[in-house]
Amino acid sequence: MDMNSVVSEMQQPAKAAAEAQVAAKRPPPKPAKKTKRATVYFEVEILDAKTREKLCFLDKVEPNATIAEIKNMFTKTHPQWYAARQSLRLDPKGRSLKDEDILQNLPVGTTATLYFRDLGAQISWVTVFLTEYAGPLIIYLLFYFRVPFIYGPKYDFITSRHSVVHLACICHSFHYIKRLLETLFVHRFSHGTMPLRNIFKNCMYYWGFAAWMAYYINHPLYTPPMFGDDQVKMAVIIFLFCQLGNFSIHIALRNLRPAGSKTRKIPFPTRNPFTWLFLLVSCPNYTYEVGSWIGFAIMTQCLPVALFSLVGFIQMTIWAKGKHRSYLKEFRDYPPLRSPIVPFIL
Repeated sequence: MDMNSVVSEMQQPAKAAAEAQVAAKRPPPKPAKKTKRATVYFEVEILDAKTREKLCFLDKVEPNATIAEIKNMFTKTHPQWYAARQSLRLDPKGRSLKDEDILQNLPVGTTATLYFRDLGAQISWVTVFLTEYAGPLIIYLLFYFRVPFIYGPKYDFITSRHSVVHLACICHSFHYIKRLLETLFVHRFSHGTMPLRNIFKNCMYYWGFAAWMAYYINHPLYTPPMFGDDQVKMAVIIFLFCQLGNFSIHIALRNLRPAGSKTRKIPFPTRNPFTWLFLLVSCPNYTYEVGSWIGFAIMTQCLPVALFSLVGFIQMTIWAKGKHRSYLKEFRDYPPLRSPIVPFIL
């Protein structure tokens, strides 16, 4: 080995160290710039569902905009149609789109055409329920205390001698006070409003039947039930049992939906035995409600109460069938043994 080779080998470590120091001082390579994807905005045209007249054109609408946000945009150009009274749909005769529906998920192109229908003046569900339920409570008490101009001067403010009349007043008042409290503190509504015109129809139904029932039950010539105290006691047990059941179902439904949410879940029984009726029917709150009025009809043995129970049963059956169909459509794993309102029958 000659002298030059030895020197070269001795210089290699020093050279490598110098190169490492130079490399360490070099700035790190810049990351490659990500190319920004251009946002594709939507154009939304809103037409009148009846006349096909163009009402509004919205430009540069975000693809993730919800129907609720589009309604608010529409309100800015037409303040008389606030969001609650708007119905937007893809087809003039189709179903209304949900507020939570997202524009880009709808079967439309980047230029979307929506059809508008005016739902009319709206009123909150809370206001409707409070009005519906406060009326029967007050009306019934007017007949119970026999205020003047109802039964004649001879009977003004004279209480009935029959204990069942006083018991009926307690049960009737308890029912509607319970409903008022549930409206304020228990119920969670999936829709905030309803058409104003409905309140007149609903109040006529509740207030009218309340006056009709109260007139006969509190009448000076009212006769107690045929089987006396035994019939009344059995009826009171039915009434209270169903009232507790109805309240238990309302609590279970409340716990099923978080506050401020429109999330729908399949209701199942809880540890509360009154909720076990969920094993057999989709709407046990209606089942218990009808049971309460049947108990009240047995207690008073009054024809108007029986008719009120029948009409209520028919209406609640319609509601229960609608909810049952909705559950079956929305949830594939919905329990197949459930009936809408009456186990195994209806």
